[in-house]
Amino acid sequence: MKHAFRWVIAASLLFGAGTVMAANDTPVGTWKTIDDESGQAKSIVEITDNNGELQAHIVKLLNRSPEDIARDGAVAMCRKCDGERKDKPVEGMNIMWGVHRDDDVWDGGRILDPKSGKIYKVKLSMLDGGQKLNVRGYIGFSWVGRSQTWERQP
Repeated sequence: MKHAFRWVIAASLLFGAGTVMAANDTPVGTWKTIDDESGQAKSIVEITDNNGELQAHIVKLLNRSPEDIARDGAVAMCRKCDGERKDKPVEGMNIMWGVHRDDDVWDGGRILDPKSGKIYKVKLSMLDGGQKLNVRGYIGFSWVGRSQTWERQP
């Protein structure tokens, strides 16, 4: 009886560790975005899986400059966006859609830069054991574009 109890505890610990590891091998989760030009944290983004399609929305903007606040007001609006996103609040906005897994990368979708209003193709790849995410936005070929490294949040 004592031996069986130990086995159940060991199996539970192993299963729990496997679950945590599996969660870090996908972009699904909450991320702090880091601006590739300034190195500053810009936002908290949540990536979700909707039937195999990754989507992302902005949970919170960080480190807004006094100039940004003076220009946009207390609630940042997507002033340069087109269509349904035009003049809508950036917080809560869906900024990434149509992304699907392709081996060890996720691509095929689009990502919006709310600051410029531009939409880019996007490619995601995991770094540092799933603690960082390389987000590559590009037009045309992926080698012509910009990358940001996002940090996983607890």
